[in-house]
Amino acid sequence: MWLFYAAGSAFFAGITSILAKCGIRKTDSTVATAIRTIVVLIFTWIMVFVAGSQSGITQIGGRTLLFLVLSGLATGASWLCYFKALQEGDVNKVVPIDKSSTVLTILLAFLFFHEEISLQKGLGVLLIVAGTYLMIEKKQSRPERSAGGSGGNVSAVKRRGWLFYAFASAIFASLTSILGKAGITGVESNLGTAIRTCVVLVMAWVMVFVTGKRREVTKIPRGELWFICLSGLATGASWLCYYRALQDGPASIVVPIDKLSILVTIAFSYLVFQERLSKRATAGLAGIVAGTLVMLL
Repeated sequence: MWLFYAAGSAFFAGITSILAKCGIRKTDSTVATAIRTIVVLIFTWIMVFVAGSQSGITQIGGRTLLFLVLSGLATGASWLCYFKALQEGDVNKVVPIDKSSTVLTILLAFLFFHEEISLQKGLGVLLIVAGTYLMIEKKQSRPERSAGGSGGNVSAVKRRGWLFYAFASAIFASLTSILGKAGITGVESNLGTAIRTCVVLVMAWVMVFVTGKRREVTKIPRGELWFICLSGLATGASWLCYYRALQDGPASIVVPIDKLSILVTIAFSYLVFQERLSKRATAGLAGIVAGTLVMLL
């Protein structure tokens, strides 16, 4: 059954990126993250009461609660970086980097949970790394020059900003998986997800106020607000499926299945944003998918 939940997580995660991209064309990514987290929080707590697991909150131990909080902080950091990268870069370039968190997750699962890294998994990791590299293409454009001659460097750094945020998102995402795996031990998955979301919500709104963007909340276009809320619903569904699968199945298998959401994202990025893959990027996508499937065989 955990395989079914892992597949559901991949689908909902795939459409989350597309819906979020539609919602941050004019809206600041940090503000959008804070808004959509409210939707996710409501969604997850509804599921807690539907499942009747709310009573379990009094049975959560201190160590488990600590890991849930740490997992929530890592998730919040990953979200803030990811949606910033989405706002500045193309979906079909940001998503592959974010999905490369699989590699680090497998290494951390080996260190902390002693999950074996076989020759087969090693081959899968190499294919994912190679595929991710191929999908990160540099745009062929001439740098803009200012009168002082330094405008080109500033412009180039700004264009590469999404790359930094995308890699940061991948690092925090891998930490989320490991901390989540440790934190949900003995905790019903819906309840664990809801508690983590509370942490993310606090973190996101703290960032809104710290960065002085609270006034932008009232300026969100109605159309983008709908997309932000829909992305929150998709995220909530993905989370519930993902952590249910993570609770019952091995992290080194659940995470790669979840990363197959890249296929959903790439397909919708073509349909919605007309983002096309070059031959090099297509080969990279094939490598990522092949690496994931190799680890699942």
